Amino acid sequence: MEKRSWVRLDNASNIFLAARTEVDTKVFRFSAQFKDGIDPASLQKALIKTYKAYPLFQNVMRRGIFWYYLEHTDRLPYIQPETMPPCTAIYHYDRKELLFRVLYNKDRIHLEVFHALTDGTGALWFFEDLLTEYTRLAYPKAFGEDAQVTPREKQDLEDSFRRYFRKRKVKREAVPSRKPFEEAYKKADHIEKSLQPYEEQPKQKNIHRVSGTITPDHRPRIIEVQTSAKEALKIARSYEVSLTLYLTAVFMQSVYETIEVKKDETTITVSIPVNLRQFYPSFSVRNFFSTTLMAYTFKKGQAIDIKEMCEVLDRQLKKEIQPEAIEKRLQRFIGFEFHPAIRVVFRPIKDLVLKWVIGYINRKITVAMSNLGRLKLPEEIQPYVVNMNFYTAVVRPQFCMNSYGDTLNLLFTSPFVETDIQKNFIRHLTDQGLAVQVDANKVTREEQEK
Repeated sequence: MEKRSWVRLDNASNIFLAARTEVDTKVFRFSAQFKDGIDPASLQKALIKTYKAYPLFQNVMRRGIFWYYLEHTDRLPYIQPETMPPCTAIYHYDRKELLFRVLYNKDRIHLEVFHALTDGTGALWFFEDLLTEYTRLAYPKAFGEDAQVTPREKQDLEDSFRRYFRKRKVKREAVPSRKPFEEAYKKADHIEKSLQPYEEQPKQKNIHRVSGTITPDHRPRIIEVQTSAKEALKIARSYEVSLTLYLTAVFMQSVYETIEVKKDETTITVSIPVNLRQFYPSFSVRNFFSTTLMAYTFKKGQAIDIKEMCEVLDRQLKKEIQPEAIEKRLQRFIGFEFHPAIRVVFRPIKDLVLKWVIGYINRKITVAMSNLGRLKLPEEIQPYVVNMNFYTAVVRPQFCMNSYGDTLNLLFTSPFVETDIQKNFIRHLTDQGLAVQVDANKVTREEQEK
């Protein structure tokens, strides 16, 4: 089993540490709803067994002279009843704390993770293994007496950013062909165009930034929407795009509709994470993703055409997932991290520089979305888990999407009290004939007193 006394952070982790704030804690949450109430004793046993199988999670964050780093710890995790607001800060620079927590509340289990430890995929692996072990203990008949759970294929401590992007020569040897990309392009109508040399998108003008009233105690405003995945997919297919792009277009339209005083042209941008494991062979539990920025410019007085929006976003996404595009985005940050002059600069100064860079990038982003696709648990435990979803603390309005069975989960999070964007989004779904179930948390004193 992989264990090291200390581990250098990956590129994304350093960015998350510099970008975290009281509002945007860089914590995300996975939730699973069971058909019965949670048994704390079984959950604690399941947590210990799962924890021992994930060396990455057995670390605390430390501050070095030049960079942060992970240090191995012998402390054990303990489950907690849910009493704090969702996605409350996990990392505190003056405490040697684990970088995740497991909570329970009635029939739900939550896993909250500090993003500097791992990404959504790595956390999902841990969560799935935790749920599997919990079900084995709480429902002994689920697997049978002699059933054995096959260990997950994973590499806890590999830094895939360094493996594939630090040195071009190493990267090309590790990925000898563009086959994963070429297979994706075959599904497009214009293969030749997609394979042309990558050109950056033109600089956007008049980018709209959402503003609002920050929630009183900085807890995120959470609106949970559930609908039929099959019915939603039918609508997306009618526009000849993926469900991700269709819902992203609806989200951008919903934002534009909240702007009271519109300019002649207004650009709405959305940040979308891309799981790099689908392109580069990696079983790393650590962060391994990139982000891409989609943009659409609305013109005052011109009717909004969702089909045309979807076509524009589709063309952009096909360009942005080309190897050249991914490499160019990542090498900017990785080049900064390993530059000889930067490496000898003291960590507090690097933090300040990274905060400035992140602030500059944030000015170009209107909203964000994240899609983990279809979540599927082992067949033995599916009868016991009613639903699974995820969401994250945010600095701007965002929605996270996933499906479980035929349930499409859309989780909207926002640092603001206002809900106009989400209301517009839901209205567009119901106008398409989708039946939706909506639930929202209470973030103000007035709401909590009702």
